[in-house]
Amino acid sequence: MPEPSGGRPVQSLQRAFDLLDDLADAGGRATLSELAAASGLPVATIHRLLSTLVELGHVRREPGRRYALGPRLVRLGDAAGRVLGDGVRPVLADLVARTGESANLAGLDGSSAVYLAQVPSPHPMRMFTEVGAHVPLHCTGVGKALLSTVEASLARALVERAGMPARTPSTIVDVVTLDREIRLGLDRGWHVDDGEQEVGVRCVAVPVPGAPTPCAVSVSGPAARLGLDRMEVVGALLRDAARRISDQLTGAAPAADARADRVPEGTSR
Repeated sequence: MPEPSGGRPVQSLQRAFDLLDDLADAGGRATLSELAAASGLPVATIHRLLSTLVELGHVRREPGRRYALGPRLVRLGDAAGRVLGDGVRPVLADLVARTGESANLAGLDGSSAVYLAQVPSPHPMRMFTEVGAHVPLHCTGVGKALLSTVEASLARALVERAGMPARTPSTIVDVVTLDREIRLGLDRGWHVDDGEQEVGVRCVAVPVPGAPTPCAVSVSGPAARLGLDRMEVVGALLRDAARRISDQLTGAAPAADARADRVPEGTSR
């Protein structure tokens, strides 16, 4: 059977998935009027699409004309998470072998970051974050990397919506300073949480280029081990890992050896 040819997306299907994204952005539940404001679609169109999604189990009705993400999405999410974890785990394991620290993949989920996969450090004292856990954007390396992938106005809206509470004395708590920090990260090629979420912990992160949805890859560990003198080397390793993960997420065939930032074995420690 011939492969389907490329063409324009099916509008009703695209709108249905956009509505699911709008529901997720609203915290998982919203009214028809809220979805209309978010999507720009007529209420009648939204109602028709939601009725189909309700029948399929992807959305459920709640009292007060509210709609919520449905139970069938849990199975899809679990399966997608397992497949994603299986695909990126070798890349994260390579990062752990080269840096000695825990390696993570995170994605943008509303106004926070969510951990999608992790390979922990072999050290007894290590950073461990549960897959599925959410962390703030303003005080984490992955959060800053994710914010660097969106327009400045949207980045500001996301952190203002979530708030910028001080987690440690080093936490950045104003959007102007945070914007400056994100620009600095873009210029040098890596973003860092230098004890801003947890005292004594450092996290270095880079965004995954070309990802279908904003993603970032990071390594994290005690600041005593993950010193500032290692940032350039670790940043280069992360950029290489991000390109490899991007190839997996986009289905691109990796080049034979296009790892310009690849650091020879033994130089990362």
